[in-house]
Amino acid sequence: MCWGNSSSLTPGFFILNGIPGLEAAHTWIALPFCFMYIISVLGNCGLIYLISHEEALHRPMYYFLALLSFTDVTLCTTTVPKMLCIFWFNLKEIDFNACLAQMFFVHTLTGMESGVLMLMALDRYIAICYPLRYSTILTNPVITRAGLATFLRGVLLILPFTFLTKRLPYCQGNFIPHTYCDHMSVAKVSCGNFKVNAIYGLLAALLIGGFDMFCISVSYTMILRAVVSLSSADARQKAFGTCTSHICAIVITYVPALFTIFTHRFGGQNIPYHVHILIANLYLMLPPTLNPIVYGVKTKRIREGVIKLFLKEKDVLVMK
Repeated sequence: MCWGNSSSLTPGFFILNGIPGLEAAHTWIALPFCFMYIISVLGNCGLIYLISHEEALHRPMYYFLALLSFTDVTLCTTTVPKMLCIFWFNLKEIDFNACLAQMFFVHTLTGMESGVLMLMALDRYIAICYPLRYSTILTNPVITRAGLATFLRGVLLILPFTFLTKRLPYCQGNFIPHTYCDHMSVAKVSCGNFKVNAIYGLLAALLIGGFDMFCISVSYTMILRAVVSLSSADARQKAFGTCTSHICAIVITYVPALFTIFTHRFGGQNIPYHVHILIANLYLMLPPTLNPIVYGVKTKRIREGVIKLFLKEKDVLVMK
């Protein structure tokens, strides 16, 4: 073991052990994660490119979707390359400060993803409940400020994680039974009292995820009331149709997130530890992988934009 500072018991590096109990299957487990990562990068970068180049998609809803795609692809890139190095090349070492940096970006970006989903719910609320004022309420400056505020909220609430984790003594070892540097997984390696970390981590989760879920719930309650009051069945179906992809994204994001947060803090001793780690990885991988697919299939304008883009590329090739 290598220690950077013996007096403060700070390790020079951590060892990320991957998925405990499934070490023999690491090579095979890496294949679906690699496949999901490729889909995530291609899908989200494709969405960002499409939204930036297609005039019909220059609307608040799609700006928020582009922000979600950017957050997702950055989140994947923060964790998956190192994860694949662990699985395929047995490169398990990660510098102590690099581990803290990864932990900061993972939690900041997951908080950002939650915040963007909340903004998208508010966007749907305004679009359905105040359609005539939609373009005047959600102007480009408002969208920019909302995105910046969501990012700063995550940074300010997650930054204490790094200081709380760095202050802990690591006299028991530097082996982390995980594929990436998660806040509580790193804190539990410490031989000190990490109760403050657990309490603050839960508080941050409530301030970010709890607040966002509350806003999403209120938004969809108001949307449901507005849609039910519509006299036309076609109008009701169209209104619900604009929300289905967003509801799918919410389910994909929050279900594994809530499982990971609460089992880390309140036990879950009956659940094998490798299941915890697999769910934690799916929590980071599923939304970035599935969101572009869900929005591509469910959103008519995006489907039309993809077809138009391919036809334009085909025309260019024919002209050449």
